[in-house]
Amino acid sequence: MIKTDILIIGAGPTGLFAVFEAGLLKLKCHLIDALPQAGGQCSEIYPKKPIYDIPGFPEVLAGDLVDNLMEQIKSFQPGFTLGERAETIKKLDDGTFIVTTNKGTEHHAPVVAIAGGLGSFEPRKPLLDNLKKFEDNGIAYMIKDPEVYRDKKVVIAGGGDSALDWSIFLADVASQVTLVHRRNEFRGALDSVEKVQELKNQGKLNLITPAEIIALNGDDTLESVLIRKISDAKEEQVLEVDNFIPLFGLSPKLGPIGDWGLEIEKNAIKVDTFDYQTNIPGIYAIGDVNTYPGKLKLILCGFHEATLMCQSAFQKIHPDKKYVMKYTTVGGVNGFDGTKKEAPKAVVKKIE
Repeated sequence: MIKTDILIIGAGPTGLFAVFEAGLLKLKCHLIDALPQAGGQCSEIYPKKPIYDIPGFPEVLAGDLVDNLMEQIKSFQPGFTLGERAETIKKLDDGTFIVTTNKGTEHHAPVVAIAGGLGSFEPRKPLLDNLKKFEDNGIAYMIKDPEVYRDKKVVIAGGGDSALDWSIFLADVASQVTLVHRRNEFRGALDSVEKVQELKNQGKLNLITPAEIIALNGDDTLESVLIRKISDAKEEQVLEVDNFIPLFGLSPKLGPIGDWGLEIEKNAIKVDTFDYQTNIPGIYAIGDVNTYPGKLKLILCGFHEATLMCQSAFQKIHPDKKYVMKYTTVGGVNGFDGTKKEAPKAVVKKIE
């Protein structure tokens, strides 16, 4: 049985940063993730996707962000159970928990932090007759390596941040990028919308709205798409393409965690914003997996939630100890291996 101070379910950016905050408090962490590597969606779905809202980084690739987080927590020596899904949880008489994975691995901890992101998920697919025929033969629902689209003709469909961000990024990679959306308005960040409009004005990106893809054409591989204007059903055009990328978001599911007796609202776990604890004392939920009034599903918000969660977890694990607020720049960060190095400017607590 694996024993730790904080058992973190989910090894995405929020879960990884929680290791750092816990390490500053001398709390040991172990992480469980169904994926075979740490990083969550940032590693599995879009490692080459640029992220623009991480403080101190005007732009950072998702995969590089994960690498930096792994380097940041290296001295705290977290444990990992990867490629296994957290299946069941049992609360013992002393208030601690045993979490067992689908492969039977047992973990024992006084605190459990659920940082499962969107949970298990499937891409939302457009309703097209021969869609399956071209999957992996011209159609992809996520972009892992943008170099695949170098000098290719690409059509992206969608109106959210992913569709906007990838349209902007691929404008400098592909020979032709066309963004198709059912509405004239987009759901993404205003800055991204303005960048797309600017690229259109410069002739670097085709923007077709309001419109939708209604047919796919080709023999063994995708050769063209049929686009219909929603404002005029008679207005159609055939566009030659090498790749079609529908980015309509993901359909998330909590999976087994949804059966743990937690209070659920719209497929997310309700928490108290004081410390992001759930309705079960000792179980927290941080990052995209949780919900509360005013919730924003941003990585930087997950970092904040992880910080407050760790402070509460420390008090729960060590109710007889107090700490004084300090800064990591005062004396650096000491890892469990005895190493000492300067760390990013973050709050650290001096335990008394």
